[in-house]
Amino acid sequence: MKEGWIIEENYIIDRHDPILITGANGFIGSRVVEVLLGYGFGNLRCLARPSSNLDRLKSIADVNSINVALGNLISPYDCDEAAKGVSVVYHLAASSGDKSFTGAYKNTVDTTRYLLEAVLRSNHLKRFVNISSFAVYSNENVRSGALLDETSEVESHPELRGEAYCYAKVKQEELLKEYGRRHSIPYVILRPGTVYGPGNKEITARVGIRRLGLFLHLGGSNRIPLTYVNNCAEAIVLAGLRKGVDGEVFNVVDDDIPTSREFLRMYKKRVKHIKSIYLPKPLSYILCFLWENCSKLSGGRLPPMLNRKRWSAEWKGNKYSNEKLKKLLGWKPKVSLEEGLRRYFEYCREVGESNE
Repeated sequence: MKEGWIIEENYIIDRHDPILITGANGFIGSRVVEVLLGYGFGNLRCLARPSSNLDRLKSIADVNSINVALGNLISPYDCDEAAKGVSVVYHLAASSGDKSFTGAYKNTVDTTRYLLEAVLRSNHLKRFVNISSFAVYSNENVRSGALLDETSEVESHPELRGEAYCYAKVKQEELLKEYGRRHSIPYVILRPGTVYGPGNKEITARVGIRRLGLFLHLGGSNRIPLTYVNNCAEAIVLAGLRKGVDGEVFNVVDDDIPTSREFLRMYKKRVKHIKSIYLPKPLSYILCFLWENCSKLSGGRLPPMLNRKRWSAEWKGNKYSNEKLKKLLGWKPKVSLEEGLRRYFEYCREVGESNE
């Protein structure tokens, strides 16, 4: 019995049932594979694009004899092959680098549709776990400092946020819920906050953005909804295994999260000093308002990367809760904030300054 294994009666599958992980070679996906192995599940089908860097995934597969399947979710045939006979799907693959709305929709929403159709044809599915994001939330009608939890409002017009990723994730969730209603697909949605750790050197935009050689610090006293990548992977795995949570949505955020100001101060001290200018909330709001209107006047030639919807979602400021995650899944962050930041800052020092 492997470390981390919990009595099988708590789960909807046993350790021999086939499990599909899409995006298995990604920043979070590779950790999901490792957590599943630690829990005693060995019948894993890890789907990755043929063009991906598979070094990390292959090193895991060589030790554990898991199945690494090469394919592209934009192909219905590849989806059929990947979904054949699987009991649980962990769907992490998505378009994170595509800045165009068309590309993000194709590689996030269309691929999810093909995969859902494939699991319907396979007819073995017990749960579909979809990894979404805090990016889907809107704060426009919420006061600064209010609690953001699973009942909070999702963007009703995500196309106005100017972020293809937000748009695609909102539409992906809508699609999954539609398939749940129409075809009784059992699903769970996880919305991680800011996932950090070795393998991802970027400073989240919730802290600030780099423009004209300066780092514009926009977060100030806002709490940053950090979740260490291993803690996030643990939550994802439990969402696919626990009984009685079909149809639920879970936010994933760690305990004792720092403010933006605290995070930036630690980064400068432990990684590298970067020139930064702090913009108080009134000034950052005015900047987003002006940029939004200049974008409209330019007829779209100036990308609407800053706007009031984005300001509300990322820089207005919230409190966060992981109580639902703890109560229904029995999850708790195994890696503390102190240890997680130590590992992250050490990685950043090794690979160079973030956001260059």
